[in-house]
Amino acid sequence: MSSALHRLRPSRRSNEALDAPLNQVEEGAMIGAAATKLEELFDILRIDHRNDHNTRDTPRRVARMLVEELMAGRYAEPPEITEFDNVQRFNELIVIGPITLRSTCAHHLMPIYGEAYIGVLPAADGKIIGLSKYDRIVEHFGARLQIQEELVRQIGEFIFARTAPQGLAVRISAVHMCRTQRGVRGSHQGRMVTSAYFGSLADDPARKEEFLRECLALGKAP
Repeated sequence: MSSALHRLRPSRRSNEALDAPLNQVEEGAMIGAAATKLEELFDILRIDHRNDHNTRDTPRRVARMLVEELMAGRYAEPPEITEFDNVQRFNELIVIGPITLRSTCAHHLMPIYGEAYIGVLPAADGKIIGLSKYDRIVEHFGARLQIQEELVRQIGEFIFARTAPQGLAVRISAVHMCRTQRGVRGSHQGRMVTSAYFGSLADDPARKEEFLRECLALGKAP
């Protein structure tokens, strides 16, 4: 086993980041080792990845996709956040969305896709972050093997820790292809909705209702 792969042996949950991001050598070693295992899987499934022009090099392509895209949120640093002081002491609810969500189900390795909404009630002495950073945060935590109930909390906990708002809410509405493409083969119209609330938004029913109304309005916006 290469030294690069040996350092990666300690296991973490599938939707948690490694203790340290991969460096270039470690990433290359991981992709190479994963490609070899995928070749073995193709052999077991009797899929010719050596001579068939459709599947030649597919194991390496899939390995790169898993490491560099679908699970990049485990192996890379969180996005850099541009933070601003709340100079005007703004204390009304800010709702951002819909933010495109793409993730991968931890149970069947099938796509999850949908929208995220984030509600922030800033604190006078807290921070406000750049609007596009919310998209980056959702993208980062989505790029892991996830279950939606944990994804919604990971996004919220990260933002809450970084910006110290009075309150925060995160809502995800998503289609799970482990339900539509296999098993029951349900309708793509069927979605799963999860929400997580932090700070004052966890305790104030009126603020929760305001957040949900804004999510509904944003979802209907052209």
